[in-house]
Amino acid sequence: MAKNNVPFKRRMSLTLRDMKRCIPLYLMIAPFMILFVVFVVYPVLMAIWYSFTDYNVLEKANFIGFDNYRKLFLDDDTFITAIKNTFIIAVIVGPGGYVLSFLLAWMINELPHKLGVVLTVIFYAPSMAGTAVVAVFRQIFSDDASGYLNAILRNLGITKEAILWLSDSKYVMLVVVLASLWTSLGVGFLSFVAGIKGVDEAQYEAGAIDGIKNRWQELWYVTLPSLKPQLIFGAVMSISGAFGCGAVSTALCGFPSTDYAAHTILNHMEDYGTTKFEMGYAGAVATILFLMMLGTNKLIQKAISNVGN
Repeated sequence: MAKNNVPFKRRMSLTLRDMKRCIPLYLMIAPFMILFVVFVVYPVLMAIWYSFTDYNVLEKANFIGFDNYRKLFLDDDTFITAIKNTFIIAVIVGPGGYVLSFLLAWMINELPHKLGVVLTVIFYAPSMAGTAVVAVFRQIFSDDASGYLNAILRNLGITKEAILWLSDSKYVMLVVVLASLWTSLGVGFLSFVAGIKGVDEAQYEAGAIDGIKNRWQELWYVTLPSLKPQLIFGAVMSISGAFGCGAVSTALCGFPSTDYAAHTILNHMEDYGTTKFEMGYAGAVATILFLMMLGTNKLIQKAISNVGN
């Protein structure tokens, strides 16, 4: 009997019966769900609520409608700059880190096991170190003559004076993008490595029988369709990391960066939330960032669903 032909009361009875049968399972996941609601769902809902108020920590929140959003887009030039910078970083670091993670994982799978393990650790190490890796980039791109890149350029006769990589607004974004790319090989990269190694060899054999003639066709018609869960997970992690790269910008260029050249939406939110304590305004910034990340992830998931078709 088709599901749509089953009476509603009957369907509800079956659903309640299944739920009672699964009570032990619900109890097992209850601690996680409680923590998830308290530390993820609740803060998001509160940020959305505060975005419609003038809450500033010291005074009672008053509902002001869309005033914070109007101010953001019509009166706050720094926020518009932050949107532009965030999109530049997200467009380059998000897809760039995503593709780089997959290609490295694919190549590692073709290498001997021991060498693959060593390379996996080497490529994953920067993401484990977090913003500590930024110290390496600060030394490479140091503004003075002792910086590695400036020293190399002077020794080669390319420049006579030290280039202000971290202070000149012409170069700041370039350095931030490079550092963000280097730290983008995170858990998404590990999921690709594990996923590729888990593809059943029988699928490759079946593909060869069906007419797959080279490794690229094998990648498109066998490997990628088998990795859709890992591809979606990697996409979510890459986009989230790209939109939330404000920490890298602050660690490299300080806060605020010169002429706000590397100022991101996350930096803007932290400025109003932790420095100026305008929590309502910071909530509006956080809500916009959340919606941008959510919309981008939905688009990416829709695109990945067509892989292999």
